[in-house]
Amino acid sequence: MTQNSYPSDIEIARAATAKPIEEIAGKLDIPASALIRYGDDKAKVKLDYINGLKGKPDGKLILVTAITPTPAGEGKTTTTVGLGDGLNKIGKKTMICIREPSLGPCFGMKGGAAGGGQAQVIPMEDINLHFTGDFHAISAANNLLAALIDNHVYWDNKSELDTRRITWRRVMDMNDRSLRQITTSQGGVANGYPREGGFDITPASEVMACFCLATDMKDLRRRLAKILIGFTRTRKPVYACDVLADGPMVALLKDAIMPNIVQTLEHNPAFIHGGPFANIAHGCNTVIATKAALKMADYVVTEAGFGADLGAEKFFNIKCRKAGLTPDAVVLVATIRALKMHGGVKKQDLADENIAAVKKGLNNLKRHVENIAKFGVKEVVAINRFPTDTDAEIKCVVDGCAEMDVKAIEATHWADGGDGTLALARHVTHMVDGQTSGFHTLYNDDLSLWTKIQIIAEEIYGAGEVVADQKIRDQIRQFQEQGVGHYPICMAKTQYSFSTDPNLKGIPKNHVVPIREVRLSNGAEFLLVVCGDIMTMPGLPRTPAANSIELDGEGLIQGLF
Repeated sequence: MTQNSYPSDIEIARAATAKPIEEIAGKLDIPASALIRYGDDKAKVKLDYINGLKGKPDGKLILVTAITPTPAGEGKTTTTVGLGDGLNKIGKKTMICIREPSLGPCFGMKGGAAGGGQAQVIPMEDINLHFTGDFHAISAANNLLAALIDNHVYWDNKSELDTRRITWRRVMDMNDRSLRQITTSQGGVANGYPREGGFDITPASEVMACFCLATDMKDLRRRLAKILIGFTRTRKPVYACDVLADGPMVALLKDAIMPNIVQTLEHNPAFIHGGPFANIAHGCNTVIATKAALKMADYVVTEAGFGADLGAEKFFNIKCRKAGLTPDAVVLVATIRALKMHGGVKKQDLADENIAAVKKGLNNLKRHVENIAKFGVKEVVAINRFPTDTDAEIKCVVDGCAEMDVKAIEATHWADGGDGTLALARHVTHMVDGQTSGFHTLYNDDLSLWTKIQIIAEEIYGAGEVVADQKIRDQIRQFQEQGVGHYPICMAKTQYSFSTDPNLKGIPKNHVVPIREVRLSNGAEFLLVVCGDIMTMPGLPRTPAANSIELDGEGLIQGLF
């Protein structure tokens, strides 16, 4: 069967019969009394129940990441779901932890993000469109802070906040380039003090980062209070707590902070919670969900956004560092199609066998393998097989990985679900059972912020130089002097290349990483470094996915994959 003749993701999801969410939660020994149901097939797990798990031992933590993404697709979330199903099939009590999709990509480039084929989480339509309202709560909390800032300035401005130096931006969960830079408070005295502002997309909000890195409600409020909102005329920092925003913000997030539990097509449990992008944020689901899953299951399979140079690097250097997590293994996803694109093949020619292009594309895979090894974690390559892949191409990748001293295993979960990942699941358990992780971060806290930026650029991206104008260097120096030099770095750059140029495929070497902007995410406790042309508010493509999404005559959604 060809992929084109296979039912669409939404058709497969719609044909599935979901089990009651209480039954799914019961597989993890979660009682019905610990659930807040959102219909029959999804629920939130109460924090008081999760807090009661703290004395239990942790299971094994497995990260799924990928090579540099291409329009051909890699299937990282699909592999995460498929591996979770495969581990459950071989009798391992396994939990999946992934991020919530943003409406931006759903209506922009991707059209949906809940896995694919027979390796999906359901209810697919709900998950992709509003879900339990977490993104809306995060947007509301972010924009409440923006409103409180302007109101604070309008009435008395006791903090002496300089309107020219307000750094906080509004957000919305949709791609809208026209809102990147705006002027607010126009129309006269009654509307406040006019100033320049702008919008980011909700997954890039610092509120999202605080939400995903918080360990509990108290820690969330602590982080929200620390958010830097701007400076006085004398450049004294002003924080969210100075406009009394942390209390009402955390009130808006009191339900959202509870993890969402759903099921795979094979009725295995999955947490879907939080959704920062990895190209402009830290790219990982919530610490609360991951830590809870580790107490509930023997194996936890999670994913981090985009390629390993972004998602995995931030998972290791930010999430694991801040949450005290120790990953036990990494599954690096690759497809023959993507490797061919890195080898120079155009998208329309990907169905043709091309061993030479696969071999050339393996250089990209090799760079990611080498990068992961720098964190001391065991790894395996999962070849996410497409129907057009030939046996000779698969063998080329297996042999090439053997030369890199890493095993590559074919997986057919897109077509076969958990049955398609049994070999991968068995190998993963062999890697981690009875083994101690050798994980370590790439850099130490006590290095300077600038040195950390250089280490990521040189060690992970293969850059020869990092450049920034004097204004940017002065900002970094000022942050260092303000006492936040121990913070990790969150690099915002294109996901399509190791470099900051999306057109440089394969393994560009000795390229230059230009820093355009730095933002102190004081509540999230990292420094956001914006590189190249990456935007914190994406735009829609020429032909957005939204053009194909509609309701049919029966009121069913069409076009959402």
